[in-house]
Amino acid sequence: MNLQLLRNATQILRVNGKNILIDPMLAPQHFYPPFERTGTEVRIPTVDLPIGTEELNLLISKTDAVLLTHLHLDHWDDLAKALLPKDMTLFCQPADIEAIRQAGFTNAQVIEEDLVWNEVRISRTGGQHGVGEIGKMMGIVSGYVIRHEQEVLYIAGDTIWCEKVKAALDQYQPDSIVLNGGAARFVAGEPIVMDTKDILKVAAYMPASKIYVVHLEAVSHASESRTFIKAALAEQGLSERCFVPEDGSFLF
Repeated sequence: MNLQLLRNATQILRVNGKNILIDPMLAPQHFYPPFERTGTEVRIPTVDLPIGTEELNLLISKTDAVLLTHLHLDHWDDLAKALLPKDMTLFCQPADIEAIRQAGFTNAQVIEEDLVWNEVRISRTGGQHGVGEIGKMMGIVSGYVIRHEQEVLYIAGDTIWCEKVKAALDQYQPDSIVLNGGAARFVAGEPIVMDTKDILKVAAYMPASKIYVVHLEAVSHASESRTFIKAALAEQGLSERCFVPEDGSFLF
C-alpha cells in the first residue's frame, strides 16, 4: 500500500495495483461559501489542490474506485460528482446509497460490514461526528479498515475519540491510522472532528501504530493548524511515529 494526501480528507490509496480515491473534494480555492453557523466568512476550500487541472484529469482517469466516509461537502463535492464517470465503482455507507444513486452514479455499492474487492478487504467502522445535538445534526459517518496481505490501514473519517473508534482499534489493530484533525467546530459546541487531545488519546491507545493527521487547513471552521498539532506531538515525544503531512505528500 501507499497513501497520498491531496487536500483535506481527499487521499489516493494505491493497493494491489488499484487506485482508490477517498473522500474527493475537488473544487478550486474559495469555490463554495463557508459552512453555516461557523462564525467565518472565509470561503472553502481555503487552499487549492496541490495538482493542476491536467494532473487532476489524469488522476481521475487512473482511479479504479471511490471510497466515501459520508457526503458532507468537504468530502464529496459538486465538482467530484461532475468529473467522476457515472459508472465509477463507488463504495459508501448504507445511509448514503440513495443520494449517490440520485446523483447519477450507477455502480455504487454499500459496505454494510465488509467486502472484498480485488483481493482488498474493506471493513466499515463507526464514528461520532460531534457530541450532543450537533453530533445528531451532523448525521451518520463511517470509517474504513483496509487490509491487503499483512498491511492494515484505518481511515477513521470525521469522528471524535469515542467508543466506536476504540472498538475499531481493538478489533483491527491497524499498523497505520489516518485521523481527521483540525478541531473543526461551529460557533457553539464542541469540536466535530478530532482535536489534539483526541489525537494524543489515539496515540496513547495504539503505541505501536503510525498515525497521520489530515483534514487540516482546508476548511474555514477548523481551529487547530498543522503547526499547533506538530508542536503538541513533539512535546509528547511522538514525532517519530505521528505525522502531520502537507498537501500533496505521501504518507507512506
